[in-house]
Amino acid sequence: MTARAVVSLPIFLIAACAGMGADACRVANWYELGFRDAIFGIRPQDATYATQCERIDLAQYSQGWREGNWEFERRKANSGVD
Repeated sequence: MTARAVVSLPIFLIAACAGMGADACRVANWYELGFRDAIFGIRPQDATYATQCERIDLAQYSQGWREGNWEFERRKANSGVD
């Protein structure tokens, strides 16, 4: 594991554990949230967001996650990391 990954992991875990309040849910950019989740290499979190928010834009979240996952896999392949 690289030093960058070691430093990034705790920050990511703290952010992932933080719940979304009503205000954050209302103004959320679901595409960006999906992309961010995927670029960090985690599974979709739409079910978690659905329990925290009254409504989520699943289509936008899913599109962001797919595109972020594609980028994550591309970067991983180019880095030589399994």
